[in-house]
Amino acid sequence: MIVFDRVHKRYPNGREALSNVSLRIAPGEMVFLTGRSGAGKSSVLKLIALLERPTRGTVTVNGINTTTLRSRGVPAFRRQVGVVFQDHKLLMDRPVFDNVALPLVVADTPLREIDRRVRAALDQVGLLGKEGVLPSELSIGEQQRVGIARAVIARPPVLIADEPTGNLDHGLALEVMRVFKRFQEVGVTVIIATHDLGLVKEFGQREIVIENGQVAGPPGGGPADGLPPLPALQARR
Repeated sequence: MIVFDRVHKRYPNGREALSNVSLRIAPGEMVFLTGRSGAGKSSVLKLIALLERPTRGTVTVNGINTTTLRSRGVPAFRRQVGVVFQDHKLLMDRPVFDNVALPLVVADTPLREIDRRVRAALDQVGLLGKEGVLPSELSIGEQQRVGIARAVIARPPVLIADEPTGNLDHGLALEVMRVFKRFQEVGVTVIIATHDLGLVKEFGQREIVIENGQVAGPPGGGPADGLPPLPALQARR
């Protein structure tokens, strides 16, 4: 479960990105973060991935309080969260295989295991057979799926994506969202920040609206199905 408890985030330049945010996301849930540009969606994702720490409040991911996690524990924690970027962030001079394998190479995974897991990840996103192709030879939608394969190669329990369909037409966006949905269906917690309200409506998953650094409406965008309220959060509202 992911829990934000009265979280504030102020950046060094003085900008208050999040103010008193409390929300919760159940294990294996797929959630959309929506809101205008600059509302705070990306800051929520950065706090989940421990790319940033809150100024005040606590963020808990899979039972780990990231607010107090020591620096030496950060690399291991980050392997629990797969991150998908809008601009893919692929190495354009390296083939697909090398791009997807990168997290395993960094973790000193044996070569035989890397080969097996890269092919399995590419199969999951429908790109098996493209191992030797350069990213520039792929469509934009295929490049995004390479990014997803790289994000899930370490089998993280949490997958986050920041505007992953922002540069795609509706058909390609649907394909990418279906890939995310398949991971959610096998138990991965998926959080997607998006402006595309049509896609949100089409997939029928829970929506958390962020406005001016705060959760709009009920805390957490309404309770997750089957989850009782969290007394600790309620008591502090």
